[in-house]
Amino acid sequence: MPFVIASGLSKSYPVAGRRLQVLRDLSLTVEKGEMVAIMGASGVGKSTLLHLLGGLDRPDEGTIQVGEHSITGMAGADLVAFRNRHVGFVFQFHHLLPEFSAVENAEMPLRIARVPVSEARPRATALLSRVGLADRLDHRPGMLSGGEQQRVAVARALVTQPSLLLADEPTGDLDEATADALHQLLRDMHREFGLTAIIATHNPRLAEQCDRVLRVEGGQLRGEK
Repeated sequence: MPFVIASGLSKSYPVAGRRLQVLRDLSLTVEKGEMVAIMGASGVGKSTLLHLLGGLDRPDEGTIQVGEHSITGMAGADLVAFRNRHVGFVFQFHHLLPEFSAVENAEMPLRIARVPVSEARPRATALLSRVGLADRLDHRPGMLSGGEQQRVAVARALVTQPSLLLADEPTGDLDEATADALHQLLRDMHREFGLTAIIATHNPRLAEQCDRVLRVEGGQLRGEK
């Protein structure tokens, strides 16, 4: 059953007095429960595509449907609520808040959604324990390794129990061994949480673990497997 349907997406940005066309009439369908890798050279539009699919940016043209939600037609406040409830984001750089502990960072989406700390804290704690950080709950990001920080970011992405996970080069800043461990964690979380996942990556080892690999070329998507 299709869960993400993007049709005719085009996106450009103003650069030095002209428009730089990044995506051109791009279409994508992702089945519910599928894990899809998006590959391509730097600057071809992988991140742009994820930002559009997650409602962080709007296309110049085209439509995006995620489950029952037509996000291209949503007003600002509704789009913010949609992102917070239905989409989990993992980026190359974890973007953890340095002044907060691991558990406080992980529970942040719930706190933004005004979930009481009495409910948010146990959910964040359970997720951090699941990703192997039960003994790091009170550690601030500066006290954690790069791999540990990214595990906190994964927990933060999943704490609201989203249906869609969008990951943008999630292991791009990690060494090979740490990256491989995170690849397996993402696969495990995908299965356990029943996620639909779209992952932009340069890493062929991560792409191999996905159900399907697509490549951005000339502003459009082409299938590899």
